[in-house]
Amino acid sequence: MPTLFERIISGEIPSDRVYEDEVCVAFRDIAPQAPVHVLVVPRKPLPALDGGLDAALAGHLLMVASKVAQQEGLMEGYRVVINCGRDGGQTVDHLHIHVLGGRSLTWPPG
Repeated sequence: MPTLFERIISGEIPSDRVYEDEVCVAFRDIAPQAPVHVLVVPRKPLPALDGGLDAALAGHLLMVASKVAQQEGLMEGYRVVINCGRDGGQTVDHLHIHVLGGRSLTWPPG
């Protein structure tokens, strides 16, 4: 069964896309935790960070996260988060990067 993100990538479920290329798609989170909360998701359905990610894909996803932050005007700073596994807060079994910003972000997050 396709993951939620596979269904978003295919267009079956609508999303507010802010970036896409042949490798990944970036769209706004439907339950944002900051004024700007974008998810960068590879088109290749990897379950998590430790699920077969190669260096080229990892680098591309991080470069897109940086590009999205610039595009969204996060000049004062932003946070990049990858949750891995249930205890790490991952709720969709498809690797994704959170780009959060638009306000001062505190630490620890929770």
